[in-house]
Amino acid sequence: MAKKILVVDDSALMRKVLSDIINSDERFEVVAKAHDGEAALGLLKRNTYDAVVLDVNMPKMNGLQLLNELRKNNISARVMMASTDTMEGASVTLDALEMGALDFVHKPQNVSDCKTEEFMTTMLRTLAVVADSKPPVFESYEQSRANKKIVSQVVDIVKKKPIHIAGESVVAIAVSTGGPKSLESVVPHLPPQLNAPVIIVQHMPKGFTATLADRLNKMSEIEVKEAAEGEVLKKGCVYIARAGSHLNVKRISAGKNIITYSDEPTREGVKPCANYMYESLIGTKYDNIVCVIMTGMGADGTEGIMHLKDKRQAYVISQDENSSIVYGMPRTIVKAGLSDEVVALPQIAQEVIMRVGVMGN
Repeated sequence: MAKKILVVDDSALMRKVLSDIINSDERFEVVAKAHDGEAALGLLKRNTYDAVVLDVNMPKMNGLQLLNELRKNNISARVMMASTDTMEGASVTLDALEMGALDFVHKPQNVSDCKTEEFMTTMLRTLAVVADSKPPVFESYEQSRANKKIVSQVVDIVKKKPIHIAGESVVAIAVSTGGPKSLESVVPHLPPQLNAPVIIVQHMPKGFTATLADRLNKMSEIEVKEAAEGEVLKKGCVYIARAGSHLNVKRISAGKNIITYSDEPTREGVKPCANYMYESLIGTKYDNIVCVIMTGMGADGTEGIMHLKDKRQAYVISQDENSSIVYGMPRTIVKAGLSDEVVALPQIAQEVIMRVGVMGN
């Protein structure tokens, strides 16, 4: 049975073009359209859809305002944003992901560009993931405070009773669909004294990872930045892989490890691909490698960790099914027998802290 889709866009022409693309795939059927957020809210109060394709800029009620109303009214919806291809669009799209949208696509401003094979393929692939995802679950203010308190207690315990960890540590995280929102439950909970650098490969288009890094940095005590070519990895810092290139870690003669980027084709359908990150850690001198596989579609990370574990010791933490928006990447790592520990999203930060320790012990 075809998935029922609601298309929301203030342009009648864009609604038709998007609907034609969606209806061209037998997996989907556009059963309703709305010209603004207000009309869409009325439909969502009365009906249930498998996915909503939502424009950002609309009169009366824009996409962000609609997401806010859905949250206030406790209306569960799987939303895919159709975002413009600008830096301003990156910021707005990340706002939408924070407010409950599950994923997004670049919507070309020129309608004719929507008819390209590349856009149609990307849109249908993303829509399929969103339609099969779990609706968002929001962490309450009380839950957030409780989780921060627990992590703070873990840091205090580790400081008072040091965990003996031989050599140098690194944390390498792979995440895809549902990642931007899920990372907010991990990165801000990491202390600035973390005794390891943290590298994150988040599947995103060009122009979005710098905005994501800036946003997480403002939420966190630990420093968060988009990783630059040639940058030396330092403890107590989180590095987000730049979109459009594959991130690698390279040991240099001084014994330090730096970020390098390569331009190989997409792998697992993505660029950056976490497999490159994990495989590159084989050539480093890190003694304690902690890998984290979080929510996401597909199998990125599994092949890389398989190669890494074949050559080096690594400890793998995977996110559990219940807290994953899309239980794809974590499922694959578990089925491959590579996961050493399965934890819920709120526990990931504390497990990382326990595995690498904090500075100043």
